[in-house]
Amino acid sequence: MKCIWKVGVALLALPAADPSIAQTNYPERPIRIVVGFTPGGTVDTVARLLGNKLTETLGKSIVIENISGASGNIAAERVVKATPDGYTLTIMGEGQVVVNPGLYKLPYDSIRDFAPISQVMVQAYLLVVNNAVPARSVKELDALAKAQPGALTFASNGNGGGPHMAAELFKSVAGIDIRHIPYKGGALAIPDLLGARVTMMFASPSSVLPMVREGRLRALAVTSLKRSSAAPALPTIAESGYPGFEVTNWNGLLAPAKTPPAIVRRLHLEIVKVLALPDTRARLADLGMEPIGNAPDEFAATIKRDIAKWAKLIKDADIRAE
Repeated sequence: MKCIWKVGVALLALPAADPSIAQTNYPERPIRIVVGFTPGGTVDTVARLLGNKLTETLGKSIVIENISGASGNIAAERVVKATPDGYTLTIMGEGQVVVNPGLYKLPYDSIRDFAPISQVMVQAYLLVVNNAVPARSVKELDALAKAQPGALTFASNGNGGGPHMAAELFKSVAGIDIRHIPYKGGALAIPDLLGARVTMMFASPSSVLPMVREGRLRALAVTSLKRSSAAPALPTIAESGYPGFEVTNWNGLLAPAKTPPAIVRRLHLEIVKVLALPDTRARLADLGMEPIGNAPDEFAATIKRDIAKWAKLIKDADIRAE
């Protein structure tokens, strides 16, 4: 999913102190960050990393609460209905914020009902194939798919997830027919990919890079516009002959709408501080992620743009919720 890689721009200079923030005593008690998925996934990992650091900088405990189900929609609705006082927040993946509105009839609006605070990180996907696939490049994979319409398959972590949307966009720009095999989570797809029961997958670096380095899977490209620091030798899909191709996964911190602007600004300031820490940046790099830390208005603009982009692809490809 598209996201401009302004990595580190917000980290170059910390915002000046805001007098309205200084006049508040926020936070006076623990803060809850709601995650819409089970522990151990990308969103949960980012939430716990950020939560641990914010506990140190804010001086109050950050409690991570996992409320899984309905592609993250249950958790999102819970946050929307929470008191907008800065004590209930959520870290949401891009799919929850900008793809789900095109797939589900939601009881909330991603633009109207949230106060964006900051995008935290961005991560490219890797296009990987099993070792039985003869293709050694994206163009060769394209040619193989055209020679066998409908024969090749791609795994995903479920309908509407980032890996699914990346493959649908690739199908569209390449003009190929490959079949979608959705799983109840990316981890469940890996054994079938390794066993050559599915052809390919767009996956997060943290989930497949170890197997690529061990030679158990073959990576062909990354989905960002620039090469990934997690796999700098890999070309981008855009470089491979598909100009403008970009699908990335971001996570961002949001609050319920009507959260006081001073609290939103305070939290954004703290995120920028946390993302500037060398150990935070090193940990994100280990996971194949890059920090963002953009301002609330920039985050809001990204949400609006990406909702429009993915709604069009969902309609054109006739993608349906599970």
